[in-house]
Amino acid sequence: MLEVAGVRVDPRHWIGGERVDSAGAFTDLSPIDGALLGEVARGGAAEVDAAVAAARDAFPGWAALGPQGRGEILGRVADLVEQRLEEFAQLETRDNGSLLRSHRRGVMPRVAMNIRFFAEYAVNDLKHPEFETRGHTNVVSWDPAGVAAIITPWNAPLMLATWRIGPALASGDTVVLKPPEWAPLTASLFAELTAEAGMPPGVFNVVQGIGTEAGAALAGHPGVSRICFTGSVPTAKAVARAAADNLTPLSFELGGKSPTIVMDDADLGLAATIAAEQYDNAGQVCLAGTRLLVHESVAQEFAARLSEKVREIQQGDPRDEATDLGPQIHPVHLERIEGYVERARTEGATVVFGGERVEPVAGGFYFAPTLITDATLGSEILTQEVFGPVLTMQTFSDEEEAIALANNTDYGLAATLVCGDRPRAERIAARLVAGTVWVNCFFVRDLRAPFGGSRKSGIGREGGVWSFDFYADVKNTCFSPNGWR
Repeated sequence: MLEVAGVRVDPRHWIGGERVDSAGAFTDLSPIDGALLGEVARGGAAEVDAAVAAARDAFPGWAALGPQGRGEILGRVADLVEQRLEEFAQLETRDNGSLLRSHRRGVMPRVAMNIRFFAEYAVNDLKHPEFETRGHTNVVSWDPAGVAAIITPWNAPLMLATWRIGPALASGDTVVLKPPEWAPLTASLFAELTAEAGMPPGVFNVVQGIGTEAGAALAGHPGVSRICFTGSVPTAKAVARAAADNLTPLSFELGGKSPTIVMDDADLGLAATIAAEQYDNAGQVCLAGTRLLVHESVAQEFAARLSEKVREIQQGDPRDEATDLGPQIHPVHLERIEGYVERARTEGATVVFGGERVEPVAGGFYFAPTLITDATLGSEILTQEVFGPVLTMQTFSDEEEAIALANNTDYGLAATLVCGDRPRAERIAARLVAGTVWVNCFFVRDLRAPFGGSRKSGIGREGGVWSFDFYADVKNTCFSPNGWR
């Protein structure tokens, strides 16, 4: 048993309602100060086999409960998360370095909301109007599909996991979760709550481990009916290849290189505020609009306002209420970010501010908020996802050039537009290749809305009915008016 941030958490797997150990283990470091949090069970094919078998055994009973029965249990899970909100917030902050105040006020309440929303949606909103075909009645239903494999990232590990766990369980699927090796602990604590809430053994399982071991075994397992993966494009390709032999349906939410477009009629104070928000979570946000595209007539004033905003950012220990920017997740990731910036410098780009490691907390993995200009069109810093507190800025002369620059990427996860004219904003937004477009705002999310990426940013959409379309088998039953006694 580990004790982290005053919270006791078991580092073993959760399979079939029991703790299961592994012969091997991996180390878990805190990004805040580099401290060793503990050794975590390192699963592989054997543990995945056991977890999938437990999930398959539990599936018929869980499916038979129906939306109402499942919803009652899921509602109790959400209640327990809310009761232990502070423990989850403290544990995840120590484990992944995100701001404690954000965990308390937003991220962990959202964990409970994810579970409760999809449980209630399955009961109250998962309906399609009956329709007639030549006198025959068509009835659409969403039937439980089987075992859902969910592989999640480290930047908001529990919230992003429950964004998928919620609809999967509400659909009647059972779940095997592979949490991120760089931040695995809140998934383990969450597993205990499912049992406390009365969830039958095997309905929810956690196998910890390395992606190339546990993740690969899960992606290629023939007993899995759905695979949801959030992460990088290269890893997604490996997951897709592994799933191909079994024709397992996939949902991918991958990287982004999203634009933030500032038009010449934009409110520049608002634009600078939105641009500074792209540094949130130390830039480790898939949706972040890291490519600032600014009309040339306002670029100088915008850059000055942004610099002012960045000077106000307090970087330091994420457990302190005054901190705005915490550490990067891991030393390997910190080196990766540093490499992107150094190569951009070598290629002739200008680092306006930042561009270096800092150490507000001894031993921690921190990188200063950074702005890069003068990068060559098509260069790595403009086309590859850095996933850190690094923004680039380019200018454009007219609407057509803004749209061309915005769409000049292999990705299409999100886009942000700051514009003073509604018809113009609608016209531009319609032409942006992105799964989500924010106009004069950023990061406003609704669980009823579709979420996903275009191009290499993903496959499929989740949220509201779109989640159930993926995690369930959607069926149409056609009733004839004839033949009844």
